[in-house]
Amino acid sequence: MPAYTRLRSLLTSAGATAEVRAWVHDYLADVAAGVVEVVAVRHPLGFTCFPVWRQEGRGICLHVWSTDRPAAPTTSMVHAHSWNLVSHVLYGTVVNEIIDVSADSDAGTHRVFEVRSDTDGDTVHATRRSVRYRSRSREVFRDGDVYTLPHSEFHVTDVLSAAATIVLGEHIPGELDLSLGDPGTTDHRVERTPHSSQRTRELAEAVLARLRTDCPANGLEERCDTANS
Repeated sequence: MPAYTRLRSLLTSAGATAEVRAWVHDYLADVAAGVVEVVAVRHPLGFTCFPVWRQEGRGICLHVWSTDRPAAPTTSMVHAHSWNLVSHVLYGTVVNEIIDVSADSDAGTHRVFEVRSDTDGDTVHATRRSVRYRSRSREVFRDGDVYTLPHSEFHVTDVLSAAATIVLGEHIPGELDLSLGDPGTTDHRVERTPHSSQRTRELAEAVLARLRTDCPANGLEERCDTANS
């Protein structure tokens, strides 16, 4: 897993923004040129996912948000991952709202749903858990920032405009992806929408164009120069 190991090392090192952007630039250039064949997939939470690499419970994904495709979850935007996440903001502004969830069998406002994903979509299963929730904090991340989310922590991710992140995940055995939804929602299936090969290449080119023109918020020009090489 050289790619995962390399990126993990970069994302936990200070001042590695230029190298991360250069790595993403090279990957997307290969996608745009048809050298790397990948199918970008539209996610119900409002972003497009490039599944860069997945193996042995670890994965690398590129998440891209645009302003013309709003999220359309069948439960809610409040969710928790079964994996530990490390994310680097390539451009845009990403807001994570951290959520505290408490059990309330008598006056719960939401039901906990288990989300089991496969190559075609998600099976969403309603559990017996009735809960209430409240916002604990809001964290704002911009170009060049790195943030982490531990498994099982409920949160809402929002973007203020077009944005992209490179995400590393490591699944925790025995944990499940979870979401909060209306108590009346029943078990259902959510199909993912794959983009065509042409559309995937177009999206790769669009992100490349943004990487070539945008500098991180601290204005260090050499970081953009590295991404252009």
